[in-house]
Amino acid sequence: MFQLTGYVMRFEDLRVWQRSADLACEIYLHFKQSKEFGLKDQITRSALSISSNIAEGYERITPKDYIRFLSYSKGSCGELRSQIYIALKIGEVDTTKATEWVEETRELSRMISALMKSIDAWE
Repeated sequence: MFQLTGYVMRFEDLRVWQRSADLACEIYLHFKQSKEFGLKDQITRSALSISSNIAEGYERITPKDYIRFLSYSKGSCGELRSQIYIALKIGEVDTTKATEWVEETRELSRMISALMKSIDAWE
């Protein structure tokens, strides 16, 4: 397992992982009863992918591997944001919730970028 410093001992300690896992839970619960099965499947998968790739990268051996998985996670933020816009257009989510989720994906993307830069600096 690659560790940046002595103060982050587990991926569960990373605020970006905590927030992305919370977002995934919120999206999963929102779409739980949706009949739009294609969107439901895709949007929950992309939401789950953000925190999952942060965790998987953290557990990898090298900083290069960690950065690669963080890049996947950042890509999933964009994918999820795109799907939120579509969900809004077809009435599966209201404007307030869509705006909240879009802003959270943007913030997660910024946090992931900052984490990637900090890892790159350690190499």
